[in-house]
Amino acid sequence: MISRIAISDVSPAIFFGGEFIPVKAVPHEQIKISATAVIEGHEKLTAEVVVHNASGRVVSRHPMLDVAPGTNHLEATISVPEVGDYFFIIEADSTSDYRTVLGSSEKYPLRADRNRALVGAWYEFFPRSEGAVKNSDGTITSGNFTTAALRIPAIAAMGFDVLYLPPIHPIGIAHRKGANNSLTPTESDPGVPWAIGNADGGHDAINPVLGSMEDFENFVATAGKHGVEIALDLALQTSPDHPWVQAHPEWFNKRADGTIAYAENPPKKYQDIYPINFDDDYIGIRDEVLRIIRFWASKAIKIFRVDNPHTKPVHFWQDVLAIINSEDPDIVFLAEAFTAPAMMHALGKAGFHQSYTYFTWRTNKWELTEYGRELSNQTSAFFRPNFWVNTPDINPFHLQSGNPNTFALRAVLASTLTPSWGMYAGYELCEHAPFKEGGEEYLNSEKYEIKVRDWTKAQKSLAPLITQLNEIRKNNIALQRLRNLVFHTTDSDAVIAYSKRDGDNLILVVVNLDPSFAQGTMVHWDMPSLGLSGDHFVAKDLLDGMTYNWSSHTFVSLDPTVGKTAHIAQVKLP
Repeated sequence: MISRIAISDVSPAIFFGGEFIPVKAVPHEQIKISATAVIEGHEKLTAEVVVHNASGRVVSRHPMLDVAPGTNHLEATISVPEVGDYFFIIEADSTSDYRTVLGSSEKYPLRADRNRALVGAWYEFFPRSEGAVKNSDGTITSGNFTTAALRIPAIAAMGFDVLYLPPIHPIGIAHRKGANNSLTPTESDPGVPWAIGNADGGHDAINPVLGSMEDFENFVATAGKHGVEIALDLALQTSPDHPWVQAHPEWFNKRADGTIAYAENPPKKYQDIYPINFDDDYIGIRDEVLRIIRFWASKAIKIFRVDNPHTKPVHFWQDVLAIINSEDPDIVFLAEAFTAPAMMHALGKAGFHQSYTYFTWRTNKWELTEYGRELSNQTSAFFRPNFWVNTPDINPFHLQSGNPNTFALRAVLASTLTPSWGMYAGYELCEHAPFKEGGEEYLNSEKYEIKVRDWTKAQKSLAPLITQLNEIRKNNIALQRLRNLVFHTTDSDAVIAYSKRDGDNLILVVVNLDPSFAQGTMVHWDMPSLGLSGDHFVAKDLLDGMTYNWSSHTFVSLDPTVGKTAHIAQVKLP
């Protein structure tokens, strides 16, 4: 019901499933609240945003400003102090020589997750490849958790704070895939980790090839000592050999002849994987998934990368994630959902903390600008992006030339456009060979075989640049925020420019999107959006240490052939 002072157009406010659901935040993140407030007559209104904690106690009050006089459009910026559930209300009043009128809005929920839900540098590797050895007879000895742990210090040294592992469970034997997705595997083929389960166990077991549960626990402890969190894959599917197949046949889809249907994502076929049917025993499946999550959480796992969540019911995720959040709000879920935007957004609203995105395929200036604005402004209340430059499934066309400058500029973009970004092992070595022309699969994909890499003998590596990028991110709070992204005009489609500011920390980024040739252009900085007065300012490039005297209209030249792909500049504020 409308109050005496009509308050409308409140943003951010997320209505989903018949109710308002929490706006996403982390402690101390700045969130702009806006609304329209009107009252009859000519009386002047004042309003404020009042933030309450879950118990209803007032946490803070924030006066709202009339940002466009005559429109009754009001804005304020709020933040919350710590992890937890909150709600905000907009309160308005109108006072004249003869009356005071009060009005208030509905309650709008807000949830502050721990910082990792928004900010992180992710690295992915297959434990079986780390420390693997190619023997003189051509066979390969698999790596394991003990050998893989030896790689953790180097990953930490590059500045990554999350190490994501593909499934570490026993791998099925039936219909096992061979090299390059072959249907005729040899006895030595290790199988696809996502074909989960065999006689050694299912989703709560360790692949014996990788070691014991104690070995895994030591691996997690080693990571923790280096400041790295381990993220596990939560893939709700099985191999034909999984214990569930015999114990719970009702959990699977049946063909007309009664046999279980394997997974398909046309034109891809996954003969070694059975999808789950959520219709016949929803509660049983939900409770088993909760048990699995709780089990790994007891092993100090607080991050789960969820495989293909868009192929499971959205209400299932809303149910599971709400229960887990009530038990342990430190657990973070990343949705691996390369699908229709509406579904990706629905998963965010259902409770996923982060999601993979279309950044992997956004390459030109127009695409990056439009997508960046969408993510930072239009969907940031419910959808947190994680920009991955590659994955074991995706060898993007723009990387297939192997040009190191392309790898470099994509790393710069991913690490500075959003607070969370990720890369799959081998990116720093510019691994790029495609399985076939016109496709985005890797040749000799690590999904199907063990890859032997000798990191100590790498002749050229982007590791120094990646280390630098992650260090810059850690030292600049502006790059750890999503909602503060602003694009600036350039006269060349080959050069993109954007800024991020949080308090006194102002970062300017200019990137040459052409990996082969030098590009020069005028950059037209929007000074009001930067929060700068005057026409000139001093900017220090955090990549090469050079200091520049720039103005609102600055000519910039970037030559990747001499190692200058981008400026990441910190502005010296008065």
